[in-house]
Amino acid sequence: MNAAVTPIRPALTKGGPTAAIRRVPLPAPAAPGPPLRAADENSEVLAITRSTVQAAMEVLAGIRPVHQLARRLDPRCLAALQHRAALIRREQSRTASPLLARLHRNSIVRSVRACEVAPGIYEASAVVVDDIRARAVAVRLERSKQVWRVTEFMVG
Repeated sequence: MNAAVTPIRPALTKGGPTAAIRRVPLPAPAAPGPPLRAADENSEVLAITRSTVQAAMEVLAGIRPVHQLARRLDPRCLAALQHRAALIRREQSRTASPLLARLHRNSIVRSVRACEVAPGIYEASAVVVDDIRARAVAVRLERSKQVWRVTEFMVG
């Protein structure tokens, strides 16, 4: 078997082999965008609230570790969520109730509403539906160093 390699040749054009190369100017670097407007900030808060509430319901259902919320929740809220999840696990192991076994399972965030109460502080509410019932969740988010942190978290 004879493996021959065909050499690569430059394209032939009227002006010679290098006439096909054309210099294209690079676009100017994009300037940093304007600061977030109120509508953008509200959308960001709604998205953060939705994902945080969904993750918290998964923690309560026992399918997500609580430490995954450590960057979003302040330490007091994280401890309260961890305590509630531990109480649920303890009660489930103590009783064999089929209703309790379905608590917080298949939770879906149906709606989220947010309202700015002060500059950089929002209060939001969410409706969460699981296998057993619908529940309300209240959240308070505060911006610190360009990062949103949940400072209050209440599950109804």
